[in-house]
Amino acid sequence: MIIETRGIGKTFGSVLALRDVSMGVAAGEVTCVLGDNGAGKSTLIKILSGVHRHDAGTFLVDGREVSFGSPREALDRGIATVYQDLAMIPLMSVWRNFFLGSEPRRGPAFDVARARRIAREELLAMGIDIRDVDQPVGTLSGGERQSVAIARAVHFGARVLILDEPTSALGVKQAGVVLRYIVRARDRGLGVVFITHNPHHAYPVGDRFLLLNRGTSLGEYGKADITREELTALMAGGAELAELEHELRRE
Repeated sequence: MIIETRGIGKTFGSVLALRDVSMGVAAGEVTCVLGDNGAGKSTLIKILSGVHRHDAGTFLVDGREVSFGSPREALDRGIATVYQDLAMIPLMSVWRNFFLGSEPRRGPAFDVARARRIAREELLAMGIDIRDVDQPVGTLSGGERQSVAIARAVHFGARVLILDEPTSALGVKQAGVVLRYIVRARDRGLGVVFITHNPHHAYPVGDRFLLLNRGTSLGEYGKADITREELTALMAGGAELAELEHELRRE
């Protein structure tokens, strides 16, 4: 495993955001983290990506226990996160966004020709055929922008790619584009963490499935251990059970 958590937990004051969550992320596999809003998905990925420190359980990278103090520490260990907002500037070109903050240089100058060439080559290596890397990234579709962000993370040395709800605001066709590039990242040997609330997006590409509900784990399953229908039913049943428990506590 590249990443492993064992009974990991996180509290914010008196609020228990995550409790006793165990999962693994292996090279060349997609681990899907599923759950509705408030399930704990965001807290989990912020621990994995170095935004928050866990305060219970064990977090291991390459078999060694870690506790990241910043996203930079996670990135230095090859853990890259692509958030929903993508951290892109719409009016800048595709190639400028590809190298934003890490511009290649020739002496003191920005090596524009090299940046254009590398951006085009890296996108093509992922099977992404952008018509013109000089076009503003804001002119791309949502799925294409996600694919640029994925290719950028791969180019800069990610071993684990964490994708935060990459298909949530996309239509069927564009969601399919993103799912295809998730598979390509996996096939290049990356470990992928795919955060989603949609089991119909997760199941075709996933190798492992971690289900969260109100900060607790409903279990981690290999693809051979669970069908798409069982995954969907477990998500729905877990949410209904949690809502019932919440109502009973209020009475």
